[in-house]
Amino acid sequence: MDMAPSFDLQQNLARAHALRDRYTSGTTLPYAARRAALRALRDSLRRNEQAVLEAVHADMRKPAFEGWLSEVGLVLEAIDHTLHHLREWMRPTEVSTPLALMPAQCRVVHRPLGVVLIVAPWNYPVLLMLAPLVAAISAGNCAVIKPSEKAPRSAMVVERIIADAGLQDRVSVVQGPGVEVVPPLVRGFRFDHIFFTGSRAVGTQVAMMAAEQLVPVTLELGGKSPAIVDRDTNVRRAAKRIIWGKCFNAGQTCVSPDHALVHADVMDDFITACADQIRRMYGDDPKQSPHFARIIDDARFAVLRSHLDHGTIRIGGQHDASDRYIAPTVLTDVPPDAPPMQQEIFGPILPVIPWRAKEEVVATVQRNPTPLACYIFSKDERTVRYFHERIAFGGGCVDRTLAHLGASDLPFGGVGTSGMGRYHGRYGFATFSHAQAMVEGHPWIEANIQYPPYTATKYALLRRVLG
Repeated sequence: MDMAPSFDLQQNLARAHALRDRYTSGTTLPYAARRAALRALRDSLRRNEQAVLEAVHADMRKPAFEGWLSEVGLVLEAIDHTLHHLREWMRPTEVSTPLALMPAQCRVVHRPLGVVLIVAPWNYPVLLMLAPLVAAISAGNCAVIKPSEKAPRSAMVVERIIADAGLQDRVSVVQGPGVEVVPPLVRGFRFDHIFFTGSRAVGTQVAMMAAEQLVPVTLELGGKSPAIVDRDTNVRRAAKRIIWGKCFNAGQTCVSPDHALVHADVMDDFITACADQIRRMYGDDPKQSPHFARIIDDARFAVLRSHLDHGTIRIGGQHDASDRYIAPTVLTDVPPDAPPMQQEIFGPILPVIPWRAKEEVVATVQRNPTPLACYIFSKDERTVRYFHERIAFGGGCVDRTLAHLGASDLPFGGVGTSGMGRYHGRYGFATFSHAQAMVEGHPWIEANIQYPPYTATKYALLRRVLG
């Protein structure tokens, strides 16, 4: 497959201005136009699903099952969910009208923002490109989309899907290195919203550039997402679900369990169960398993390899730079100031930290960047409530991992340093819409109290109505 062409700033700025013209023409606004675009995107993705699977396998050796589930299935579900609810979301919302404004009617009208920029990461290069695009189209916008150059084959497939859907008149695909593409685009054209998924460091730069033109942003970042295992839980089941969440896409998932905080009474049992689950899922040598992905590039491999030098390797630890392979690994005795406990790991390495008092768990989480997700394994509702109330996190699960990502009626997004803004389903529609307040007065009936002269009677009536 051919790689992306070089970036031409003037050409891409011209395309952005053409999208602005298309938006201002009003042709993207009607329900029928939005629905037609979403159906065209869905049909194109279905026609190109094999190309998607081949591309993500070539970019990071993602297994077909994981590729279809995360890059195709979730997008199809998002489109179908949106098509089912779109008319309802577009309908103006009637709200109560204060007595002082009578006779009138108050309502909220959801208006598109205009032309938006969507910047996607490499770890789920199709899902995290097309899912925000579904939300943008549903709200009636045009979009410039920037796939990640780190997954080049997937980036080209995204462009192919857009072209095959016939959406070039409302979606422009920009290829090239993000550091060379995004800054000149953001500074050369005023977008109406920027939706960025990626690292905290780059997200900070995007927010600063957007602030120069007062462009609002949605930042989907990451963090140190803990899996908390209490002593009363089913340890074997908890290990199974945590290992699956940690090793899905070789741990290159923003909501992957970053580390496990395990009650000291069951820590040895948990580690034994992790070893058993890794063997069951990937065999005695996970390197030979067709179900285990690879690290995206040499730079990420080097970072993950360096994490193995901190703490005690209890499971795994094997690695091969030529294959960008890091085995599913469990570490213990990791110092709290070591890189694996300071940085989001984003790989198949699981530090396990023992605890006895719940306060220890909260203190450990609060030392780290704000979690994008939190996973609590406990049978005690009071324990679950304690962690839920005292730990700030974007979203999460009880006795599951990753599952909240797949529910279209749940908002997805971070809090604090793990991001700002929400999407998925209705929340994505709202992110790419302006909630416009409208008061519709009666054409000929009017109270007249607000007009001068302000008599004593009017003043007394005003205080009675509003006071």
